[in-house]
Amino acid sequence: MLADHRSAPIDEKLRATLTLLEKMTLQPAELTPDDVLLALTHGASREALAEAMEVAYLFNIYDRLADTLGWDVPATASGAYQASAGRLLSRGYR
Repeated sequence: MLADHRSAPIDEKLRATLTLLEKMTLQPAELTPDDVLLALTHGASREALAEAMEVAYLFNIYDRLADTLGWDVPATASGAYQASAGRLLSRGYR
C-alpha cells in the first residue's frame, strides 16, 4: 500500500481517502469539492475525512518545518520511535 495505494488490496473507501490526502498534499491548489465528494461516494464519512485531513495537514506542516529548520531525525537505536509509537498506541493523537 505504501508503494501505490491505487493498486493495493484495500477497500475503496480507504483508497479514495488516500487519493484525497495525496492531492491535498501534492496539489493543494487543484483540490476541489469534487475530490471530497468522490471519497464520500466511496463510503468515507465526513467525520473520517475531516480527521484524516487534519492529521495529514499536521504532518505536512511538521515535515515542512523540519525541512526548513533542518531538524535532525533521531537514530533508530535511540529508542525515540518506539517511545513515540507507544504513546500513540496508548493515547492516540490527543
